[in-house]
Amino acid sequence: MGLKTDARRAVKLAKNIIASRKAQRSLRAALAGRAPLEPHRFKIGVYFADGKVNLYQLRQWYKPLAELAETYPVLVLSRASGAALALLDESPVPVAYVRRVVDLEQVIHEQDLRIVFYVNQNAKNFQMMRYGRRWHVFINHGESDKMYMTTNQFKAYDYSLIAGDAARARLEKVLWDYDFDKRAIPIGRPQADHYLDGRPLPYPADDREVVLYAPTWEGDRAAAAYGSIASHGVALVNALLATGRHRVIYRPHPRSGVLDPSYAAANRAIIDAIAAANAADPAAVHVYDDGPDLGWQLAAADVAIVDISAMVYDRLAAGKPLLITRPVNPEAQIDTGGYLSACEWLVAPEVDASAAGAAAAGAVSAGAASAGAAMLARVDEVAHDEAALSRLEVWVRRYFGDTTPGVTTARFHAAVDHLMAEWERFAALHADDEEIDDHDVEGERAEASADEEIG
Repeated sequence: MGLKTDARRAVKLAKNIIASRKAQRSLRAALAGRAPLEPHRFKIGVYFADGKVNLYQLRQWYKPLAELAETYPVLVLSRASGAALALLDESPVPVAYVRRVVDLEQVIHEQDLRIVFYVNQNAKNFQMMRYGRRWHVFINHGESDKMYMTTNQFKAYDYSLIAGDAARARLEKVLWDYDFDKRAIPIGRPQADHYLDGRPLPYPADDREVVLYAPTWEGDRAAAAYGSIASHGVALVNALLATGRHRVIYRPHPRSGVLDPSYAAANRAIIDAIAAANAADPAAVHVYDDGPDLGWQLAAADVAIVDISAMVYDRLAAGKPLLITRPVNPEAQIDTGGYLSACEWLVAPEVDASAAGAAAAGAVSAGAASAGAAMLARVDEVAHDEAALSRLEVWVRRYFGDTTPGVTTARFHAAVDHLMAEWERFAALHADDEEIDDHDVEGERAEASADEEIG
């Protein structure tokens, strides 16, 4: 067993080295065709030490950063070749590839970075945070009630931009001797102001009620079995398709069904049902959405149905009716300390095994139809019940504050203005200080050793 494990690790390492070297070659070619960065232009850096697989953490900041760059030029600092190659192609703001410490220091010395943003807690963040005379600011990559949101690593940054009161309350439970009034600045969720950005919708404006169903995948363990496609999805979507007054946007997680064949079959049944409904009534324009862009769906839908995932909070920031599917697996862990303690649950009525199997295969049994009708009634209730809407508004404000379009962007920009003013104040106080040598010798040695191991 040990030999097999070692062999798999060796193969994986070899593949990673080959992929890295290929990315390096492609990146060198891409960089060769670009002009050097204009010296002393950029005031804000966005430090990203992760690889391509975690680019989603940065992508959700593209539009807010592009808008901010109209006032303060923004530069992404990418440490990994794969991520840098993708960023050069898609980032709306300029990118610097800084694989080595010496590359990073060159950019630091050539630019006037006053603020450095961080979207995650990568260990390499500390290689950037060693450089003083600038503000290091954690902006995160989302809002949720996960343990990640309460890490003591918040203390490592000069400031953190947080969503709102819920984020502060979470942090106050774990961060001792932390000046929240100064260092934790609430801004809401600027991404929500860009959910639509004037883009055309893929369906006509009519009187149909638009329902977004955005389930997650089945999960790799019982504690994380939040996916609802097999338990709720088929009966729910069939019921919505049959009304003639709803339009469905179905956006499943891309990994749906990778581990569970029955989950994959249910996913396929929903996709086929949408295609059949559109064929029967082309004016319905139901949408199976597997595109890369996420945002317009959250803003456009009249009501959203999501599983326990980051989608809960992404939709909550839109401030519109929201239902959370209740996991059917009794071992699925549900946090009851925040919004999920009082959210609007969508419970899947019990359906016997034969009916569930028929539903997954695309057929509609009497039991599945009854379950769908019950869930449809719940959707209508939450979409139009004033009490439910009032409860939602309380939680929206607790998590994100005022979600009126434009307000959260204004708060984001005001926070940056404040930090820039503070930088100016401290720069004036230390104008006569001697220059310091902040060259990272140890970082270079560590990188040299790593290169020797790979070579």
